[in-house]
Amino acid sequence: MAHKHGHGRERIQFANTEDKQEFSKYPTKAGRRSLSRSISQSSTDSYSSAASYTDSSDDETSPRDKAQVNTQGSNDFCVKNIKQAEFGRREIEIAEQDMSALISLRKRAQGEKPLAGAKIVGCTHITAQTAVLIETLVALGAQCRWTACNIYSTQNEVAAALAETGVPVFAWKGESEDDFWWCIDRCVNREGWQANMILDDGGDLTHWVYKKYPSVFKKVRGIVEESVTGVHRLYQLSKASKLCVPAMNVNDSVTKQKFDNLYCCRESILDGLKRTTDMMFGGKQVVVCGYGEVGKGCCTALKALGAIVCITEIDPICALQACMDGFRVVKLSEVIRQMDVVITCTGNKNVVTREQLDRMKNGCIVCNMGHSNTEIDVASLRSPELTWERVRSQVDHIIWPDGKRVVLLAEGRLLNLSCSTVPTFVLSITATTQALAVIELFNAPEGRYKQDVYLLPKKMDEYVASLHLPNFDAHLTELSDEQAKYMGLNKNGPFKPNYYRY
Repeated sequence: MAHKHGHGRERIQFANTEDKQEFSKYPTKAGRRSLSRSISQSSTDSYSSAASYTDSSDDETSPRDKAQVNTQGSNDFCVKNIKQAEFGRREIEIAEQDMSALISLRKRAQGEKPLAGAKIVGCTHITAQTAVLIETLVALGAQCRWTACNIYSTQNEVAAALAETGVPVFAWKGESEDDFWWCIDRCVNREGWQANMILDDGGDLTHWVYKKYPSVFKKVRGIVEESVTGVHRLYQLSKASKLCVPAMNVNDSVTKQKFDNLYCCRESILDGLKRTTDMMFGGKQVVVCGYGEVGKGCCTALKALGAIVCITEIDPICALQACMDGFRVVKLSEVIRQMDVVITCTGNKNVVTREQLDRMKNGCIVCNMGHSNTEIDVASLRSPELTWERVRSQVDHIIWPDGKRVVLLAEGRLLNLSCSTVPTFVLSITATTQALAVIELFNAPEGRYKQDVYLLPKKMDEYVASLHLPNFDAHLTELSDEQAKYMGLNKNGPFKPNYYRY
């Protein structure tokens, strides 16, 4: 779980009071045990909404205890403060500038309304970017009810803007775990309203419907799932033959993989490290654990700024790629003493152990770019002989008895979600993919999809990419009839076989 403050809690010293307040907002270990088996990792990872005007501490009344109505007189929502709607609208308008693909999707499909009759219940981060997705689904004919998949990531003013336009939203920044499940319940359980599509990020909504309202699945035409965690949970259900509707895994679509993992991390690794530590990269010794898409992105950026980068890897194919890209492949225990920065991006657990943390040099920076907080053994650092000092938001110094300090970022949670922002353009790729997956599942003829987990059809993946090309004024070459025949292709795609690796 994301915030285990076990016994070492009382030893933590704070450099300033704001951080102390920030810190004490986190639930303690004991208070979290009850649901910790079922709540997914991603729902507690803090997701930075840097552009948010609102701070969760500005008003202590729980939104659940407030009576609010929007200008149409509806009270079917629960947000921090409906009066912030105008701020939120501006945020959404800024996001629309970089999400032209969704706007052009609205224009192209507005006439035929491919989602007329769709009743979508959604559980995602609620930010200006997801608001553009939600409003696109509505423009295409859907009715939506929405909740947050993460207790820290909601932009309150954006939630207000959505509630103001008539989308029932149940979310605010800094929810408790009880609030989190209450919001999901309010979304699903509405008298006279029955969802027929689920859009999920992390699998918590799907999990709740399975547990509490299994009859909903009689009407549901499909689930669209965006995250690694959620997709993993769907495959588990499928293996156990418990999946009773088709599901679309948009996490592993080509465009999303490349953008979310390779291109996004290539930019956000530097952003996250600069914002938290103001470090200079030239000449620094850095070890990156894992050379998958995320690792490749991180290494490209670090190398370009003059860092001396080496890699750890378990897979001989990835290791060979690293060698050919000019990186040394090493074991972590061989180089740990010399390293200035240690970055994990494996998706595994215990990649950096307590024994290795003990051997690091003074001032070593440790952070995680993988998708959950299990990679660095943070729990082992909550021991009585070590002192934690909160230096600034998301930066802790851990002090050994001999005075050595290790700098831990975001308590080992995802660095780019906790300490920087994800570019809107990257989110545009994801959101367009989600929208097309919803349209595909909702309109699929009976029998095209069985009760299983599917990847987005390649034709749709290509369509997502083509919607984003105008941003770069890119012009595609068209095949002649003769060329298409020679290659055995349809002129309009798909252009590659399913097994092709980009």
